[in-house]
Amino acid sequence: MPGKTFRGLSLARSAVVLAVGALLATLFAVPASAADPVGRITGLGGKCVDVAGASNANGTPVQLYDCNGSSAQNWTVASDGTLRALGKCLDIVDRSTADGAPVQLWDCGGGANQQWVVNSARDIVNPQANKCLDVRDRSTANGTRLQIWTCTGQTNQKWTAAGTSGGGNPSPSGFVVSESQFNQMFPGRNPFYTYSGLTAALSAYPGFANTGSDTVKRQEAAAFLANVSHETGGLVYVVEQNTANYPHYCDPNQSYGCPAGQAAYYGRGPIQLSWNFNYKAAGDALGINLLADPWRVERESAVAWKTGLWYWNTQNGPGSMTPHNAMVNQAGFGQTIRSINGSLECDGRNPAQVQSRINNYQRFTQILGVAPGNNLYC
Repeated sequence: MPGKTFRGLSLARSAVVLAVGALLATLFAVPASAADPVGRITGLGGKCVDVAGASNANGTPVQLYDCNGSSAQNWTVASDGTLRALGKCLDIVDRSTADGAPVQLWDCGGGANQQWVVNSARDIVNPQANKCLDVRDRSTANGTRLQIWTCTGQTNQKWTAAGTSGGGNPSPSGFVVSESQFNQMFPGRNPFYTYSGLTAALSAYPGFANTGSDTVKRQEAAAFLANVSHETGGLVYVVEQNTANYPHYCDPNQSYGCPAGQAAYYGRGPIQLSWNFNYKAAGDALGINLLADPWRVERESAVAWKTGLWYWNTQNGPGSMTPHNAMVNQAGFGQTIRSINGSLECDGRNPAQVQSRINNYQRFTQILGVAPGNNLYC
């Protein structure tokens, strides 16, 4: 019998069980043994794949629910291509292949309605139906039933296993954005802005994208990167492009002056750090003498990223709070814009620039599989 082509994978029917199990294990970053831990599987709104009432009775609905660390959200992947919780399998009701068929918990029987493949796009797919695990009506409400549906690429069909990020590629740094997601966000980025440089900089501000719920962590990472993208043309520009501005960024009234030169403190890095007093403050905070050597921000990727994180985590700018606090305390993405460039953009001053930042944020939250939240505008 000829092989069956399935979303770019050719699986001979006799080898489906073995191949599906191996692929699940590989993309969930665990070995393909009898039953290896995956832990929680998060999706829309940062919520978890959950067994209703933590019941292992046949027919128990599988739903979306706040992540709580319970056994009802502790999944394993088996070498036979099944996903298991509470000793039973994720199962499509009545072996249906129709859009909208709900999923449930059921005794593991080896049927095709209990087989799942995880692909690099973070879809969990049933090969028999050639359909994706889907959050019904794109709702983030607790108790929303999960189902299968024609694969659309939408966020309500994107999943991330604990210990993995973005297509199952582990992020050793623990950062909520995987390298593959970072590359997806910035396909045309300057090679200077490395993912390793970003993750190396995280140690300077360990609370960044690491405070609050999984949803808040992802929202903060998306918000930071969205503003960075706007400031740098998609991580293309390392230095300010208008060289005529360069001499303007020296405030001679500061007691320390401008030891690197009148025109040395132009915009650099992901937040386009500028002015001698900002280089002095950032350098003091980071333990780097940026006042004497501001060029380090354009020479060293990790230093550049650290300056961006310094501003994000410690500076109110023209706003009333740091961008970090705006996201952690649920003030909303709009307040991060206000803290970065609110005096020029917010309150109707430049709505096109505000919208550009929001568009980036909405795109990045979609990549991270999380809702953008409220209060997007400033």
